[in-house]
Amino acid sequence: MPRPPRDSRRARATKAAPASHTTSARNVPASSDTRQAATKILPIRRQTLTGMTADALRERILHGRFPEGEPLRQDAIAEELGVSRIPVREALRQLEAEGLVTFNPHRGAVVSTLSLNEIEELFELRAMIELDLLHRSLPRIGAEDVARAKEILDEYERALRNGDVASWGEMNWQFHSTLFAPADRPFTLGVAQKLHQQCDRYLRMQLALTHGELRANAEHRAILAAVRKKNTARAGDLLREHILGAGRALCDFLRHEREPQARRGRATS
Repeated sequence: MPRPPRDSRRARATKAAPASHTTSARNVPASSDTRQAATKILPIRRQTLTGMTADALRERILHGRFPEGEPLRQDAIAEELGVSRIPVREALRQLEAEGLVTFNPHRGAVVSTLSLNEIEELFELRAMIELDLLHRSLPRIGAEDVARAKEILDEYERALRNGDVASWGEMNWQFHSTLFAPADRPFTLGVAQKLHQQCDRYLRMQLALTHGELRANAEHRAILAAVRKKNTARAGDLLREHILGAGRALCDFLRHEREPQARRGRATS
């Protein structure tokens, strides 16, 4: 097969996605079987790209780069990430299902804003679901699960000393999910994870600005000690107060942060 002109090869090299498709077509004979195989591979490739795009957007939202109420312009995001609008649109729908993005009829996709009542409800749901998971999991928790949870808390303490705010939310979920995994309730665990994701950016901001991460770490240690002793009642009480207490502290923090904005809004209206 004649090689394409050098200029056309250079032009294709500047675009990552088309280049990979062109390379595949050049290295594989253009038979009907190949074309059928390509049609089977492409949706998998597109789904992978959608997942990567969703991961990138999720991290930007959770880290506060896209604050609550921020419009998410598909063209700008596609250009920044070097993808087409299709995976961006699909990724935004995925994040909508996670509660991180809301579609507004007039503004398009925006970063979700949770009211204080919604945050209270979210933490109450977390307490109910996670308490059920812990009760189901505790009889099955083994020494290796306790050891893994302790490793996570040790990593969390190192992140605290280094001021690594970005990793707090992920380590918090790793600790909780390590305790809940032996329950063997994957659907319920998935719901719990989505609830964590919905409040993570608020909670991380509150912990960073009020130094509540030290309290959270001490509470995690106490929960793990009760789990190690198989003290179901004690572990459940500590977990419930840990979650509800974090919700109360977060609402108090957001109420204090949002009130000046609300006053400015009323003054200009």
